[in-house]
Amino acid sequence: MSAKNEKTKSANVWSDDEKTAMKARAQEMKAEERMSKNKAEGEKVLLAAIAKMPEPDRSLAKQIHEIVQVTAPNLMPKTWYGMPAYANADGKVVCFFQAASKFGTRYSTLGFTDLAKLDDGNMWAASFAMKELTDAEEKKIRALVKKAVS
Repeated sequence: MSAKNEKTKSANVWSDDEKTAMKARAQEMKAEERMSKNKAEGEKVLLAAIAKMPEPDRSLAKQIHEIVQVTAPNLMPKTWYGMPAYANADGKVVCFFQAASKFGTRYSTLGFTDLAKLDDGNMWAASFAMKELTDAEEKKIRALVKKAVS
């Protein structure tokens, strides 16, 4: 295969959704530098991202935001690949919300990065599928977020 054909082939590796997510992340990184850990500005950007989501993702993301803000007020709201996320003091993401509509999945996801202290033996869940939140799910999420930042 010629170098030109190889380059063309590798250029088609990323889907349009993945390319969009990478561009959004690049913009977020530039914005993070400008925000200089300004919690109010981070929340403004996060809420704008939530406002753009279709239902039911928008409602789920709003509920997650409220839960995280109350349970772990020291986490910094921000966006991560265009989705709501919450970071520790050094700006590294601890947990995030991924809308079902973002990648055409049948459920939204609440995920935790390796910084979350959810360890439970040799294996534990790091993301959770969500279709709706009842009081029972909210209680579980509060416990997970609290444990994640403990």
